[in-house]
Amino acid sequence: MKRAFSLFFKGAGMGAADAVPGVSGGTIAFVTGIYEELIDTIRRFGPEAVGAWRRDGVRGLARHLNLAFLIPLLLGIAISLVSVAHLVTYLMDNQPLLLNAFFFGLVLASAAVVTRHIDGWRLWHVLLLILGMLLAQLLPGLMPALGGLGALKLVIAGAIAISAMLLPGVSGSFLLLSMGLYGTVMTGIKSLDISLILQFGIGCLIGLVTFSRLLAWLFRHYHAATLQLLAGFIVGSLPLLWPWREMTRYQLGPEQQVIPLDYRFLWPHDYASLTGEPAQLWSALALMAFGLVLVLVVGERSTSSFKEH
Repeated sequence: MKRAFSLFFKGAGMGAADAVPGVSGGTIAFVTGIYEELIDTIRRFGPEAVGAWRRDGVRGLARHLNLAFLIPLLLGIAISLVSVAHLVTYLMDNQPLLLNAFFFGLVLASAAVVTRHIDGWRLWHVLLLILGMLLAQLLPGLMPALGGLGALKLVIAGAIAISAMLLPGVSGSFLLLSMGLYGTVMTGIKSLDISLILQFGIGCLIGLVTFSRLLAWLFRHYHAATLQLLAGFIVGSLPLLWPWREMTRYQLGPEQQVIPLDYRFLWPHDYASLTGEPAQLWSALALMAFGLVLVLVVGERSTSSFKEH
């Protein structure tokens, strides 16, 4: 029961992170020590589950699918997405600078936690770190082209977003924003739009089944190298969370929403001078420090995520 409560709150943290463009629920899973178990559990949903059910019945199926782990985690994610989404969208509209500052500190510390637990480090792993950083930067720029796919766009968006959410440092919400669908999906979730949720959910299911198997295979065969690649994803996501930035290029989506394409990153003093908005320097630094310390403390208690299965 104690682990179920713990998994519920970890799921709630993942759901809250997934609601914020620029933050990945996978990062929260990494820091809280459940990432590899999560990937391995999702991978089990396949033909092997039928064999487990035939051999050992419902109890065998539950053990095979690791439902004692998955159910409280998914419950936390679902409740968080519906409830915390309201708070997160409010903060994004009213205090985006401070929200980004908190998550900047959180994600920065997450990169440190991941790299600190990599065993079997090799010099060529630096190339994977750089590759992860580059992919985290390039992926959002490819997303606007997918915004005009008609009826399939929600299914494809769900598959892409959930695959990104499984990657620490790659924000599924930011990719949705880049596709011009973030507002549509968040509004649909908050208003319980069944049609939208079903289309998006089918895409998520497709992405989970396929991408989780790839990640599980990589962890089994290239554990340290995969962690290094994921660390690169995390580091590469940091510019998306820098609090003092100014949008320099954008385009309008199908529903006339603004899709950011490029930013100019500024120092706090320059931000205040150029935008006319307060830099909120000390509040932002305090929230950065809080996010950083929070992750380092949790990461010290959650080393099991980095052990090979």
